[in-house]
Amino acid sequence: MTDTGLVIGADGKARCFWGGASPDYAEYHDTEWGRPVRGDDALFERLTLEAFQSGLAWITILRKRPAFRAAFDNFSIAKVAAYTEDDAARLMADPGIVRNRMKVDAALHNAKVAAGLDEGLSTLLWSFAPAARPRPRTRADVPAVTAESTALAKALKKRGFKFVGPTTAYALMQATGMVDDHLADCWVPA
Repeated sequence: MTDTGLVIGADGKARCFWGGASPDYAEYHDTEWGRPVRGDDALFERLTLEAFQSGLAWITILRKRPAFRAAFDNFSIAKVAAYTEDDAARLMADPGIVRNRMKVDAALHNAKVAAGLDEGLSTLLWSFAPAARPRPRTRADVPAVTAESTALAKALKKRGFKFVGPTTAYALMQATGMVDDHLADCWVPA
């Protein structure tokens, strides 16, 4: 690892400090993380997975993402919002996902809240995206929480969402391109 926090992969590409930890991380880093995501269902998926990640390594969620997509009807807000207690029991019995009752209940609850938003989830989330800024120079320059993520978490909680603290909100902002926290010398284009 360089003093800025970059790792040089076997392919010679300089990646953000976490992007070279495994082939799965490298693929996610190179093709998805930090790229703008729009659409209510797509953002519901990311919001839900960030909540499931809380307390776990992201690689756990990343590797289980196909099973999560299958279990949650590809994160269709309309479908998940209609889930019943039988669906919650089905999810809790699914070994392919993280079986945490509080997180499962939050996902089902959040789908109902998202389904009732007048402006839509994508519009709501993106309204908290900060103005573009230069990429961070070093790992130490990457925040865990910002004023915008704190405001987003408060707005989501005010509307009734669960499992959406400021750190989770910022991770969502990073993952969906609301902010670009690839390090300045990372090979991924801005």
